[in-house]
Amino acid sequence: MSRTDSMPEVQGFQKIIRALRYHEASRQWFAIIFVLLVSYFGSTSEILFLTGSIIAVIGIIIRLWASGYVMKNKVLSTTGPYAYVRHPLYVGNILLLAGFSIASGLWWSYLLMAGLLWFYYPPTISYEDNKLHGLFGEEWENWSKDVKALIPTFPGKAGSLKSEWSLKKSFIQNGEPVIVAYLIWCLYLLYTN
Repeated sequence: MSRTDSMPEVQGFQKIIRALRYHEASRQWFAIIFVLLVSYFGSTSEILFLTGSIIAVIGIIIRLWASGYVMKNKVLSTTGPYAYVRHPLYVGNILLLAGFSIASGLWWSYLLMAGLLWFYYPPTISYEDNKLHGLFGEEWENWSKDVKALIPTFPGKAGSLKSEWSLKKSFIQNGEPVIVAYLIWCLYLLYTN
């Protein structure tokens, strides 16, 4: 089943654009290619590299933290980073893209990053929230009224189910350790340019 199956039918170019916006793998591949491009073509000052790397590493840590809690479509994750923000993996992604843009020193990376974020994240967040609401109903409503989509809520508002972080879950659900290794390699590539 496609993410767009329940939407009104559209034709032509509009159908292609909508299918691309809701296609999870294309969003991930565009981010992977973006990071590689700015790492390969970037050449920057030490201060920009350091600043951007710190922001990117914070994004990596948030992703690793979130992926060890998520139990996709089985249980509503409301602890760990999910007590602070509904979509911590996306927060991590945004910080990664921003960090690599800063570290690269490439002016066009900001435009490309903004375009990717605008194109993919509003429909993705809407889709995810609707799906989780459909799966978990009142539990999702109670949790989401206190926890924003991308802006952290302090102090955190954890749900009733307490779970613990798991590297196994992180690896099996998202392949996160492989992603971390790729991102570290890209930072090294950018550093050596």
